[in-house]
Amino acid sequence: MDIREEFPMLVNNKDLIYFDNGATTFKPKLVIDSIKDYYENYTSNAHRGDYNISLKTDMKYEGTRKKVKDFINASKPEEIIFTSGTTEGLNMLIQGFFKNYLNKDDEILLTKSEHASNLLPWFRLCEEIGCKIVYIDLDKDLKVTLDNVKKKVNSKTKVISLAHITNVVGDIRPIKEIASYAHENNILVVVDAAQSVPHIKVDVQDLDCDFLVFSGHKMCGPTGVGVLYGKYELLDKLKPYNLGGGMNASFSPEGNIELKSLPQRLEAGTPNIEGVIGLGAAIDYLSLLDMDKVHEYEVKLKEYLVKRLKENDKIIIYNENSESGILAFNVKDVFSQDTAIYLNDYNICVRAGSHCAKILKEELDIKNTCRISLYFYNTKEEIDKLVSVLKNTDMLYNQILL
Repeated sequence: MDIREEFPMLVNNKDLIYFDNGATTFKPKLVIDSIKDYYENYTSNAHRGDYNISLKTDMKYEGTRKKVKDFINASKPEEIIFTSGTTEGLNMLIQGFFKNYLNKDDEILLTKSEHASNLLPWFRLCEEIGCKIVYIDLDKDLKVTLDNVKKKVNSKTKVISLAHITNVVGDIRPIKEIASYAHENNILVVVDAAQSVPHIKVDVQDLDCDFLVFSGHKMCGPTGVGVLYGKYELLDKLKPYNLGGGMNASFSPEGNIELKSLPQRLEAGTPNIEGVIGLGAAIDYLSLLDMDKVHEYEVKLKEYLVKRLKENDKIIIYNENSESGILAFNVKDVFSQDTAIYLNDYNICVRAGSHCAKILKEELDIKNTCRISLYFYNTKEEIDKLVSVLKNTDMLYNQILL
């Protein structure tokens, strides 16, 4: 069976070419059916009922926690916290842990190619407690190297927070080596894995990162669900900023609150039950594919994409040497949004703009680009169609002038 036949979006939109998988991915029927099954056959709240359908919900919900634990090789299920996505995970972590961990003048190492979600919460924390951000230099290919990390580390460095794979440049950072060096210097490591968990095999124990976050919708799962992973002894120190039902063991009229242990302590209120169940189904699906093979296929597809685009001397490629399926490009003298609108006329979907990485322009020397982000259901035939459409640059220029 053609793998594309497993995705209703591709079955129902035969002429659609979708190259925006870094923004969100299509969902296989397995995931859609799992959510439909919950709503049609055992809708109930999690951790609230002593009747059969609620117990089934509990089993499915906590079963996904175990699936996530195995998928990223965490030590125990209690290290897995369900969130609304990567953004919430980073905000929870920065406000609930690092706000109490860092002191005035402590330094945080970031890069200018990070997503806004791994920059703005740190900006706010610096305003609140007086810590400082230091940017790691990128090399000529806009990559992070261990040597450049070492150049920025000093006695004030307390945390390094990096995307595993960046959402514009698409470079894969050497997180394992960075974490090893960081821990030798008593520095904690935070990993934004929104663009890596869906595309490569991620083993948090092998990486030895202290915290890691990712989103379900970028890995064939539903929107509105994600994961915060942390080493238990560190995660146990994270103060919940959501207080309410499900996360407390007891409370008194005098305001004395006894909190539950992990993970319930950090999951107040009715959770996104169908989202978590759908995430579990997405992990089942990806586990069948083998993440090493997914990555291998995407790299080969990216190489083919680069080769074909380079046949057109009007195409500017910004990250030819990145190791993932992400490619940033522009057509000479054409605004990126104009290119995206032109491609949309041919049912080709690409992302255009700054891609939530607004200070990367200082490294790229350009503010906006078009981004192609590939996934395992993309094909060479789709790339051929893209290349053919982009060859007709006279039509593109005429469209802009009109």
